[in-house]
Amino acid sequence: MKILLCTCMTIWALFFTAAITHAAENPAAQTALSLDDCIRVALKAAPELGEAESDIALATSKLDEAKSYRFPRMELTTLVGPAPTASRQDIIPVIKTDIPFSINALTWFASADATIIQPLYTFGKISENMKAATHGIEVDRSRKQQRANEIVQKVNEYYYGLLLAREMKELVLEVEEILIRAREKAQKLLNQGSDTVDEMDLYKLDAFSGMASKYLEEAKKGESLALAALRARLGLPVDAPLETGAERLVIADNEILPLEAYIEKARRRRPEFLQISEGLKARAALVEAAKANYYPDIFLGGIVSWAYAEERERIQNSYITDPFNHIVAGIALGARWKLDFGITGAKVAGERAQYNRLLSTRDFADANVPLQVEKYYLELVEAKNSTTATRGAYLNAKKWAVTAIANFDFGMGPAKDIFEALQAYSSMRADYFKSIYNYRIAAANLDYATNEPLHGL
Repeated sequence: MKILLCTCMTIWALFFTAAITHAAENPAAQTALSLDDCIRVALKAAPELGEAESDIALATSKLDEAKSYRFPRMELTTLVGPAPTASRQDIIPVIKTDIPFSINALTWFASADATIIQPLYTFGKISENMKAATHGIEVDRSRKQQRANEIVQKVNEYYYGLLLAREMKELVLEVEEILIRAREKAQKLLNQGSDTVDEMDLYKLDAFSGMASKYLEEAKKGESLALAALRARLGLPVDAPLETGAERLVIADNEILPLEAYIEKARRRRPEFLQISEGLKARAALVEAAKANYYPDIFLGGIVSWAYAEERERIQNSYITDPFNHIVAGIALGARWKLDFGITGAKVAGERAQYNRLLSTRDFADANVPLQVEKYYLELVEAKNSTTATRGAYLNAKKWAVTAIANFDFGMGPAKDIFEALQAYSSMRADYFKSIYNYRIAAANLDYATNEPLHGL
């Protein structure tokens, strides 16, 4: 009994551990996800943000490279090879010029030559490239923010599309239930020989029920597509379970500010404006860096040269240098100047053209971002007004439907009143939910256009 109990406990522990591991690997399977949860998961899983992070790392490496040019650079060359033997007797008392070459008179030598260059002043080549790289990092960071905003915009679209599909499905189910009860009542009245119902009414009810079934399938398809799109945006497999909250599609009672306030927010917050601003600074720095190539580089240089051959005597004379056996070192102030006769001018012109191109992009953004903000703003106002109008319409249509059904139940009204009332009710209520959906999407688009911070994220 004790062994059986231990075995059961072990199996339960393994199952519990596996369940925890699965839940950790699939956050969507742990609990129902709200809109904020979906946004958080999407931002974490988005490959676009991984690409943007790599771009930031690349820009950072360019800054590190530009900074590194401030430090000394050393070039080292080593050689090992054969060399002819030599002694003082070959140059004393006079230099002998008729010594024949002999393979048997070869020895081995080794040498090492090191050159060290410490830049002192480059007329902006280093500092301007550092400025350009620094502003380039900010450009990539703002580009990452822009991609994140686009992801949030898509998640809002898919999430509210899912809520709309579910509301439509519930509406169709509500109408179907009313039709079923009405048909049962019509059949009962027909069996009782009532004059208010005939066979045609049953046919109409059945036809209307078939139409409702068609709309139900369309609503289910819309729900499935919205779930699939949301699942893909969250980075989940196609067969992964995804539970969303029981949130209803309701309008948010938020204050709508004047249009000018949203335009001012957009100019202040939009990452595109920051990209252009930082990009212009980077391009201006690159223009100056290209112009610096007209001037020389001032540097402090040092050289160390060493060579040794076993069977060559070292010459202690500063007028004569033996390439196979010597030690030489020195330091000097130098200037290096590249004269390319047109290449530098072409590079300066190219960088200035890129700068002017960004100026045109800024003008385009100045003109079109406010237009985009105004478009989303007007859509938001229209959707809010439409929601108010359609809400009153569907509530009155619902009263109409309730009255028509009650009259039919008491045998006081024809079945066609039910069809007309239900048609008006379902149409007005569907328009009401579409207006709420349009309001939510317009609000999300306006948040995107003004780079509104995400609450709780």
